Amino acid sequence: MQVENISIKDIDKSLLDSHYVSNNEISTTVYLSFFLGKPMLIEGPPGVGKTELAKAIANTFERDFFRIQCYEGITFEQIVGEWNYQKQLLHLEAARNESNSEEKIFDEEFFIRRSLLNAFLNESDSVLLIDEIDKADEEVESFLLQALGEQEITINDLGTFQLQNNLTVILTSNSQRSLLDETKDRCLFLYIPYPTVEREIEIVKSKIPEADDDTVSAVVKLVHEIRNLNLMKKPSVRGTVDWVRSVTKLGTRNLDDSLERSMGVAIKTESDKKRVKKDIFDKR
Repeated sequence: MQVENISIKDIDKSLLDSHYVSNNEISTTVYLSFFLGKPMLIEGPPGVGKTELAKAIANTFERDFFRIQCYEGITFEQIVGEWNYQKQLLHLEAARNESNSEEKIFDEEFFIRRSLLNAFLNESDSVLLIDEIDKADEEVESFLLQALGEQEITINDLGTFQLQNNLTVILTSNSQRSLLDETKDRCLFLYIPYPTVEREIEIVKSKIPEADDDTVSAVVKLVHEIRNLNLMKKPSVRGTVDWVRSVTKLGTRNLDDSLERSMGVAIKTESDKKRVKKDIFDKR
């Protein structure tokens, strides 16, 4: 699907066809990202659909998908690419008598591309997900500013590469650290909170259309009750979906029993499980 002349309602419907339940703020941000050609910076708790939105956009608009999964200690080479030192050495040995052999080893054929450069040079329109950018250090984030703002990448000894396709860049953050103001300035900002009861029911039904409506409603309302507790880790939307699948498999005749037995699919620490049991299940 082409993004020219597309409306916000079209985006809503198209994302839903890819099993992503959007809302007006999400679809509007996607629309403006297409219109302005700017990256999106998406923040929110883990498991609310930040990464899934990037995948859904790629699927909906039939774009190639590239992903950089950030982590503490990730380097420039792991994002952009690195020299193939073994191939360079072999070339030098084979061309020992050539006067320009050292210059040749800095040609592109000796460079191993990684996700960022592949996304930039891809011939087809693409989506690039830079996932959990807050886990990378500021040096890596600073390097990305050129790509985000000027739509080009400079690599020492190799040159500057211009963007070759209509690339949609999506950064996600769980707010483990504050991002640079320069990064925020280059992006459209979108915060995705935990969904309302109504939207979460719709999300679960989009993932498990065969699930019983009463079961879905009961589990979603329970999850919202649990999220109001003081927990180490609140259950994610992904956890809600898994919980519905689990109780459906265990049987819903005694729903409370199935929910309590399968609590570990949504509640992820022992202290949280004890609190949920004490404050919710023991009072039901």
